[in-house]
Amino acid sequence: MSLEVAQKAAEIAKEAGALLRSYYETGVAAEYKGDVDLVTVADRASEKLIGERLRQVFPDHGIYGEEGTRQALEAEFRWYVDPLDGTTNFAHGFPYFCVSMGLERRAPGLKPEEDGELVAGVIYEPLRDECFVTGKGEGAWLNGRRISVSKTELLQESLIATGFPSHKRHENPNIHFYHQLTLRSHGVRRAGAAAIDLAYTACGRLEAFWEFNLNPWDTAAGVLMVREAGGTVTGFDGSTFKLDSREVLASNGRISAEIQAVFTDMFAGRDLEPIPTPAEFRERREAAK
Repeated sequence: MSLEVAQKAAEIAKEAGALLRSYYETGVAAEYKGDVDLVTVADRASEKLIGERLRQVFPDHGIYGEEGTRQALEAEFRWYVDPLDGTTNFAHGFPYFCVSMGLERRAPGLKPEEDGELVAGVIYEPLRDECFVTGKGEGAWLNGRRISVSKTELLQESLIATGFPSHKRHENPNIHFYHQLTLRSHGVRRAGAAAIDLAYTACGRLEAFWEFNLNPWDTAAGVLMVREAGGTVTGFDGSTFKLDSREVLASNGRISAEIQAVFTDMFAGRDLEPIPTPAEFRERREAAK
């Protein structure tokens, strides 16, 4: 049933994606909704379309959108909508952006500060025409093909991703984590759309993704996607992930402990294990076989 809901939502995401694609092809002007946060007419038009379609298809569901839509938040089911994840990319013509829609079921009596259950999600990349869908207990899928996380066992053999906030970027410590994990892996990608990074973790293109200070509309769909594809999503220390968490670590589950160990030592101010030499990387790879 959850996957059926996701598939209906996917049709809405594809319609919004087509709208974004038309704006992308003609170009749009960017505005600032904060000191450094960009927004475009495409963001607002996409959220308006998604809101209208959700009200038609799921009239009893609530909507919590990045660009201000707040509807029926007391409802049992609530959609977290990012109508254009990757706005800065979009505004610059960089082809890495998506529509993200995640559905939470909030049982009656749940306290406002408590998470409900993530039950469905859609992430749609319009330029690649890749539609990721997931339903609670029903797996994760890409264009009709079931997906699963990578089987890579070592951080040093992994390609991972992160992001940096536009707001208070000068206060964010992530550049230090980026530096360390770049040197301890095949590389770190910073492409600028968290929902896509989560989808790519779910389908094995990435082994892990971490970031500070994300919002529920960034993560709701992707978190369920990773879990349903066999991965894990936690805080940096392995703690339970919450929709309002200030940190997220998603991975294939196999390299989580290595990344968490780096985070733990860095937060504690301890000296890190030296970066392995190429010969030591080879020895570890051969020992893991």
